[in-house]
Amino acid sequence: MRNMINPQQTRLFDPFDGVLTPKARRRLLDGWPGVFRYVLLELMPAGALAEHFDPTMGRPSKELYSMAGLIFLAEYFNWTKDQAVNAYCYHMDVHYALNLEPVAQEMSLRTLERNIARFKEDDLAEAVMADVTVRLVELLGLQIDKQRLDSTHIFSDMACFGRTRLMGVAIKRFLKQVKRSEPADYDTLPEALRQRYAPGVHQLFADVAQDTESRRLLRQQVAEDMHTLLKQFADHPDHCGKTTYKAMERIFYQQCDVRDDKVTVKTKTGGDVMQNPSDPDATYDGHKGPGYQVQLAETCHPENEVQLITCAIPQTAAEPDSEAVEPALDNLEHNALLPEQLLADTHYCGDENVQQAAQRGVELVGPVSGSEKSKEEASYERLTIDDFDIDEHTEEVKRCPAGHTPDTSVRDEQTGKTTTVMPDSACRQCDFYDQCPVEQCKGQYRLTHTAKQRRLAARRREENTEVFKERYKIRSGIEGANSGVKRVTGLGQLRVRGRPAVFHAIYLKVAGWNMRPAMVCAKLREIVYERAARAVLCRIFTISRRLLTTLCIYRWHKTQNRTYLRQVGAFPPLRSAA
Repeated sequence: MRNMINPQQTRLFDPFDGVLTPKARRRLLDGWPGVFRYVLLELMPAGALAEHFDPTMGRPSKELYSMAGLIFLAEYFNWTKDQAVNAYCYHMDVHYALNLEPVAQEMSLRTLERNIARFKEDDLAEAVMADVTVRLVELLGLQIDKQRLDSTHIFSDMACFGRTRLMGVAIKRFLKQVKRSEPADYDTLPEALRQRYAPGVHQLFADVAQDTESRRLLRQQVAEDMHTLLKQFADHPDHCGKTTYKAMERIFYQQCDVRDDKVTVKTKTGGDVMQNPSDPDATYDGHKGPGYQVQLAETCHPENEVQLITCAIPQTAAEPDSEAVEPALDNLEHNALLPEQLLADTHYCGDENVQQAAQRGVELVGPVSGSEKSKEEASYERLTIDDFDIDEHTEEVKRCPAGHTPDTSVRDEQTGKTTTVMPDSACRQCDFYDQCPVEQCKGQYRLTHTAKQRRLAARRREENTEVFKERYKIRSGIEGANSGVKRVTGLGQLRVRGRPAVFHAIYLKVAGWNMRPAMVCAKLREIVYERAARAVLCRIFTISRRLLTTLCIYRWHKTQNRTYLRQVGAFPPLRSAA
């Protein structure tokens, strides 16, 4: 049965009145418990959790707002499940934040695990992140027109394996399952193969020398063993349908090639490959390692009292930053947090992303890739496409940097290239010929360019201005947010693995991080004190109204009793006025 208490509903008597001193209550109101109780608790998805319970039948559930709030706080404080249960049962600040009675709270570990599973099943963490962020931005009146975007790497709770150990662990896990379920099939395997994978994971291949040639031979042997197992059990439905077989098959075809029944280990596999059978969703980043990453957008307007993370896009580690701009803009637009300027580094600021952002009214600000000057250009300043007078709509060249008009300038609609032919007399005697990008070809002086080349040239020139450097320097501030959210919430090294659990933790930890800077904001503290005072006044009004109602009822009953006694003669009648 559903058990929900609206956080906006005021109790007749505050259970904390006889427990907390005024000074202790002020400390709670100034810290995270007050912010969570009076601002964020009402945003918790208790209604979605209630869908898993019958409205009237069965034993009452734990109060659902408090359960959703506990899951939120557990990720913010990086509690284990046991620590979260203990906090729910014993911690006074948690009781205050979750609007619980200060005594007699109990909960089992299994209850918490079931509710976390419901959170993941319904994807509630993403909704909590969005609701918390939007509410805090509204209450604090933050300026969102200027934001910055960056990614940060995340390690899940899995071991980091090399390629040989990865294939060996996959084989060992499969053989262990075969031996447990079908010992007869396990006994048909060669003895040498079984003994090779009999040691524990940490002792696997411990007797092999560590020189390059020995390691290469070992990797080849493991790859051939894996191929042998895949062929032998491919027609066994009892084995080929198991997760360990599918993981082994996936790892083999990611790491190896088979030609004419000969197994060859790939020299390079790329990053989008399995890193550990225990976490099949994790991939690899060449610079940061295996795991996941999250794209974070943060406000950076100088007039804001605090800066909040407005968008979090969890991803696997192999996904390039260049493909994250569109999802980030979609998320910001969906939550009505779309900025006017978005500062990002070189990987995000390709020409395609700049054009997509401009279509949404967002200026994507960042350096252009490959803007460094070449050695030939270092001695003097070369002219670029940006120095020519070009019509931005037709891409036709009107004048060159020296002021000469071209003979022809025609744009090919299929290729998008504009070919410009300059007069021989102008280019042959031009003082800027050595610096000019016009080239002599087939007896003509030609210039070929595209709209993309023109835009990139203009952006490269803008990068060298002091205005751009002053405007762009604020982007580096998001590195502090990346390190801060990892340090405070444990985002850098999670206690879970697997895509659903990792994404759930990322969303709630980022939402909890937003609560941290917001709770030190003077404006939000005023809102908390105002709502707490309103609750006290509402409680006083309710008590006064009930007392007045009781008094009126008492006086009415007293009058009725006197009237009845006079009617039966048991009470002297009232004297007349005469």
